[in-house]
Amino acid sequence: MSDSVFRNYIGGEWVEGATTAPDINPSNLSDIIGQCAMASEAQMQCAIQAAADAFPKWRDTSPLLRFEALDRIGSELLARVGELGDLMAREEGKTLAEAKAEVHRAGHLFKYFASEAYRANGEGYQSLRDGVTLRVEREPIGVVGVISPWNFPLVVPAWKIAPALAYGNTVVFKPAELVPGSAAPGVVAIKL
Repeated sequence: MSDSVFRNYIGGEWVEGATTAPDINPSNLSDIIGQCAMASEAQMQCAIQAAADAFPKWRDTSPLLRFEALDRIGSELLARVGELGDLMAREEGKTLAEAKAEVHRAGHLFKYFASEAYRANGEGYQSLRDGVTLRVEREPIGVVGVISPWNFPLVVPAWKIAPALAYGNTVVFKPAELVPGSAAPGVVAIKL
């Protein structure tokens, strides 16, 4: 049994949940991975508001700062493949090899989207009409909500969180209730 308590990350701080629920290894019911914070509706609203408040500053950060933040997250995931793979294998029931591969993939997704922060935010296209050129500009939209499935609890959020952050959005992430350790302190949240 673990004494670990996995809290919620809201507004730059780790906070207790309104309640907690045990994170149990499905292949060994006596293996309690930890107690996971369950946010109240008020805490969820605080998380959304904190992300909305952070949005203008994050949107206006330079591509270099976004690159460095996302690259650091990717490096942290890759440095902890063994530890995080073990956690995911215990929590989800995947084989250790599959869990480690998922952590590895998530780390590289963050590194890939780190470089995407440098991509031009607009593209030009030739119109079907003579003498007319079309230009598409991409702009961040604000707060992105990410709710992940249980079967790929780290790589699916990485597919959503990394590009959202790379392009200047902020994120509120809710992990699947069967695998809450995927969002535990130090797993995917790195204070920027």
